Amino acid sequence: MRVAVVTFDGFNELDSFIASALVNRCRPDGLEAFITTPTPVVTSMNGVEVTGQRPMEFVSEADVVLIGSGIRTRDVIADDRLLSMLPLDPSRQLIGSQCSGALVLARLGLLAGRPACSDLTSRPFVEEMGVTVLDEPFHVEGNIATAGGCMASQYLGAWAITRTLGEEAARAAVAYVAPVGEQRETVDRVMSAIGVRAGALR
Repeated sequence: MRVAVVTFDGFNELDSFIASALVNRCRPDGLEAFITTPTPVVTSMNGVEVTGQRPMEFVSEADVVLIGSGIRTRDVIADDRLLSMLPLDPSRQLIGSQCSGALVLARLGLLAGRPACSDLTSRPFVEEMGVTVLDEPFHVEGNIATAGGCMASQYLGAWAITRTLGEEAARAAVAYVAPVGEQRETVDRVMSAIGVRAGALR
């Protein structure tokens, strides 16, 4: 199973790298994430240059697609060429957005009738597109999830793992990266945030 972490120029490092790194803790179990970019190299909002691991064509093949955020997301949604590279299909893919990535999902019509999560800076722009923005870090309906706030990217990664490999795999991945001495509370908080209670997804 493969995860496309869609990463545009001007991306937020925390959003793309945390979700990708968390998912890749599950490589031995057959789940792998790839930084997926529209150009061979993209530059982050802080000037970090990253070579994409997969081209945008990979999006149509991926089992999970996570749309990262960045300072140029409004430029992305104004670019029909870029949007045409995102043939997302929630009937067969798990689809998630991080912070301003909700703008992309809204522009593609995937948030119609759904509330969403986003960061505080992007919130008014998401609302302008007719989407109700929740004062929460994570929300999921069916195969579409949205996360708000950079550190909520751990929730997006944990959700992808839970839906593909199961709760125990997600718990193990989160425990591995949790601060020493805080594993139990970190795992419980993350799993609760994505709706896992008593071993079942909400």
